[in-house]
Amino acid sequence: MYRLLFNLVFRRMDPERAHELAFGLISGVGRVPGLAAFLHRAFFASVPAAEVEVFGRRLPGRFGLAAGFDKDARAIEGLAMLGFAFVEVGTITAQAQPGNEKPRLWRVVEDRALRNRMGFNNHGAVAAAARLRSVRRSARGRAAVVGVNLGKTKVTPAARAAHDYAFSASQLAPYADYLVVNVSSPNTPGLRDLQSVDALRPILSEVRMAADTAVGGRHVPLLVKIAPDLADDDVDAVAGLALELGLDGVVAVNTTIAHDLGPGGLSGPVSSSAASRWCAGCAPRSVSAP
Repeated sequence: MYRLLFNLVFRRMDPERAHELAFGLISGVGRVPGLAAFLHRAFFASVPAAEVEVFGRRLPGRFGLAAGFDKDARAIEGLAMLGFAFVEVGTITAQAQPGNEKPRLWRVVEDRALRNRMGFNNHGAVAAAARLRSVRRSARGRAAVVGVNLGKTKVTPAARAAHDYAFSASQLAPYADYLVVNVSSPNTPGLRDLQSVDALRPILSEVRMAADTAVGGRHVPLLVKIAPDLADDDVDAVAGLALELGLDGVVAVNTTIAHDLGPGGLSGPVSSSAASRWCAGCAPRSVSAP
């Protein structure tokens, strides 16, 4: 059914427009409690045997949604309805920003992949915090496992990156089951340079401090998201820093720039195979979105 719908409808549409339509439908249906509960039970519920415990939370399965699909925390209930064990919202930046100019999303149908240069388009940390606060007021919202992916505002200079990330953490940590520091998107100039240990250490330290202050005693797991194009020595250095700072994990991986299709990062089987180099056997797993 999906393949037929894709070939007849979505493939003929601009990819970003198709995303907006699908996103609006998921978000709208998810806000109708009775209908969402019925659809979840009838079509999307996981079997009990699929449950797994991660970071002290019981997840209904191992398959979740990575950051990029719901950039502003507007469809958490709908995505949970579809059976995702966890939903990672974002990437969210301290300040609102429109992202890169369009077109900025392309299908690579023959490779079952997407190429994007979205550029962290989102409404900012304060707006996302307000939405998450509203979501968490309902029983369904509190039951959802929600990660929050943090990025650097494009206009913020690298010297102020730690402060930028920390502000977002202070706003969003109270509503997050875990936080992810994203220093690996290829679509914000200079962002991947922050994966160097010297640049990354103050960012992670300040985010940890801001999150701890904001939640007042509750431990919010903190992870860092890396690129699939890092050299092995750089991966080892990031892993060593994660151990040094007591991080809870590493998200592997972002989109890859190892392609000749044009600007932007490629997601799909190519980036997934890169992740397997250091993530074989990881749990839980997520499906990437731009």
